[in-house]
Amino acid sequence: MQTISLSKEQALADRKWHVVDIAGMTLGRAATQIAHLLRGKHKPAYTPNQDCGDYVIVLNAAKVHLSGKKMADKMYYRHTGFPGGIVATPAEDLVRKKPRDVIERAVWGMLPKGPLGRQIYKKLKVYATAEHPHGAQQPAVTKLAPARKA
Repeated sequence: MQTISLSKEQALADRKWHVVDIAGMTLGRAATQIAHLLRGKHKPAYTPNQDCGDYVIVLNAAKVHLSGKKMADKMYYRHTGFPGGIVATPAEDLVRKKPRDVIERAVWGMLPKGPLGRQIYKKLKVYATAEHPHGAQQPAVTKLAPARKA
């Protein structure tokens, strides 16, 4: 049996849209499964050097859950570009003010860096509420695996 290696045209032909509701889900577990769908690793003809993944619409980003004391202790950093311009924002504030950023940063960290990763990242659509404008694409509702109980 030969290994299948998709061409760019073949990878584009088999694209689907997934709707994922992450209300109450743990951030890291949801992000890994979303990155898995974006990369296309759930498909039998996965090719690492091609963008063969699907589009993912994430709903209810404002209702994401962080385990332990991460909501208060986890910090997100950015730099203004000026000397001494590092700005730290607690996860609690970022979830309240910009819930999309929390999901986008978590998923971006799990994608490859470089031109391919940027191309894959563009297929991620995150919304803070349960409404989205992508009805014309007829997205399929995808259930993510729940967090494991210890």
